Amino acid sequence: LLETSPGVAEVTFVEKEPAERHTIISWEQKNSCILPEDLKNFYLMSDGFQMTWSVKTDDTPMPLGSMVINSISQLCRLGGSSMYSLPNAPTLADLEDDMDEEGNGDKPEKPHFDSRSLIFELDPCNGNGKVCLVYKHAEPVFSPDTEIWFLDRALYWHFLTKTFTAYYRLLITHLGLPQWQYAFTSYGVSPQAKQWFNMYKPITINTALLSEEADSFVNKLDPNKVFKSKSKMLVLKKKPPSQPAGSQKSHTSMTSAKTSSLAGNSSRK
Repeated sequence: LLETSPGVAEVTFVEKEPAERHTIISWEQKNSCILPEDLKNFYLMSDGFQMTWSVKTDDTPMPLGSMVINSISQLCRLGGSSMYSLPNAPTLADLEDDMDEEGNGDKPEKPHFDSRSLIFELDPCNGNGKVCLVYKHAEPVFSPDTEIWFLDRALYWHFLTKTFTAYYRLLITHLGLPQWQYAFTSYGVSPQAKQWFNMYKPITINTALLSEEADSFVNKLDPNKVFKSKSKMLVLKKKPPSQPAGSQKSHTSMTSAKTSSLAGNSSRK
């Protein structure tokens, strides 16, 4: 699909060997959690995923799309304390606020940077944020309860999907366009990214946003009302200008005087 799209050049897919089963087991033991079954099966087929593509501008390829899923060795914990950090250096856990909103209604509970959650980086998003595999409960997990979240550059969380398979479909559907994850945030993608969306993916997977914006493209002008007001103006223009009461009286007196003089002349004749 990409290779047949206009202007697309240098579609590169990096084939990766399957991850060894003992590598996955050692990762689970090291992090005290069990990988979700769909993500584990993915790593047993391919140890990560990487696909990039460019567009031609003035016969010069410019990198644009990037689809990345970290290998099992790069599936590193986010916010974990580093042995190289200074003793009093601030960490992500310091950003936690006890008044942070919890999940209510349709909104799931947001991940926590402190010891309440386990967060692992799936995709660095070319520096535009991070897509993370999140364990809601940090105690040793034997039945994984995971979700896929997007952490933007302002360190705000945005829910993406409940399973890795659903996220993988989103990644492929959006063709790895820059900042596509921001389509699932309240502030959306940047104007520059929207131009690329319109060129290579005019219909986004987020149909709820499209249904809200559909009315803005409909012409709501009623032609009957428009032409009705126009005809009223024309009728008003045809009417003679109204005269003051004084001028009307003088006009009637002059006409009555003329008629009386004419009557006198006729009687004389």
